[in-house]
Amino acid sequence: MGTEIEVPPFFVCPISLQIMRDPVTISTGITYDRDNIERWIFSGEKNSCPVTKLPLTDTDLTPNHTLRRLIQSWCTLNASHGVELIPTPKPPVDKSRISRLISQASNSPHMQLTCLAELRRIASESASNRRILESSGAVDFIAALVLSRSGSSSDCYEEEVEPKKSIDEEALSVLYQLKISESNLKNVVTRENGAFIEALTRILQRRNNYESQAFALDLMNSTLHVADPPELISMKAELFIELVQVLRDQISSKATKTVLKMLIHLCSSGRNRVKAVEAGGVGTVIDLLLDCSDKRICEMMLVVLDQLCGCAEGRADLLKHGAGMAVVSKKILRISHLGSEMAVRILHNVSKYSATAIVVQEMVHLGVVAKLSLLLRIDCEVNTKEKARKIIKMHARAWSNSPCAPKYLIASSILSPPLLGSLIRICGN
Repeated sequence: MGTEIEVPPFFVCPISLQIMRDPVTISTGITYDRDNIERWIFSGEKNSCPVTKLPLTDTDLTPNHTLRRLIQSWCTLNASHGVELIPTPKPPVDKSRISRLISQASNSPHMQLTCLAELRRIASESASNRRILESSGAVDFIAALVLSRSGSSSDCYEEEVEPKKSIDEEALSVLYQLKISESNLKNVVTRENGAFIEALTRILQRRNNYESQAFALDLMNSTLHVADPPELISMKAELFIELVQVLRDQISSKATKTVLKMLIHLCSSGRNRVKAVEAGGVGTVIDLLLDCSDKRICEMMLVVLDQLCGCAEGRADLLKHGAGMAVVSKKILRISHLGSEMAVRILHNVSKYSATAIVVQEMVHLGVVAKLSLLLRIDCEVNTKEKARKIIKMHARAWSNSPCAPKYLIASSILSPPLLGSLIRICGN
């Protein structure tokens, strides 16, 4: 739009300060662009008018057709000055239609797949439709279907539009399409003491349906991030078994990243670390790290491995794996500052809590000491350098004959302060 064109102020949305494309009026009498005011209202955090600050008596949005036509006419008149033409927006779905579909699906089980497919189509049309679906109670109804049907082996009927999909899989695809708000996610995750997560876990067990697995992972990731700490700690071991299996299956790069995000989030708790280790998480991550070339995935895997090595079981699995220490050492200075930091943290945990004489000598043979010494001589993160220094000082006696270990650090760790001072004076003379 040309800078010389002055936009009438009543054409501008008070929230975005942009020309309104679909003006609607709320209960306080103020007009906003539909997309902006819907996001304001349906975020679940704001229940007042942005301009007047008055509470909203209802959330009905009345289209302001007169203002929209004025805006469209003004845009047409000024098109030669670079003003974008605004098309007439498609009206959003009516709430009564959503209610009818939900009622029909509730009262006629044989029609559930047909109704769900229609709800999915409505949700795919616009963000406005998705918000109306949420506000009409569709999320609770669809989540209940996922809960009740996820344990069934087959829910297909002859008149289904997509015979290969079961009811819970179709319901899951609708929930994925909805992009549920945080407030509704919170309600879903607390439903029946975490039963929704368990239902998604059962869907992950269906190895032949990658789409449903991807939808379940995405929805699970979103729900876990709004769950309270007690809910996270109470997650069952079956969830970790399925997450680790998805990592092994390597469904897609996106699925791998989603699982790693979930493990990072879940394993902030010590109990969950043990569950992830018992599910085979350490060995799986090490195997994947051996051939991983994606920088971001490597970083995330090292973060997960660092968390799992925060418990004795995780460190034991790392040392038990033939390539465990080697792959961690190899990643130092080869990925990023974050990758090096995580690798050194893992080695520090092993050195401090699980370093037997055999492990300490293995660190020399694998080049760990050389890598740590190199870190002390180059520009890297202060915390990383400090941890490398601590590792070398911990095992200074065992590494005193290693040509890679810095002699000044070995000496300062082995010799008593008076003897070290005498040695420094002698060397100085």
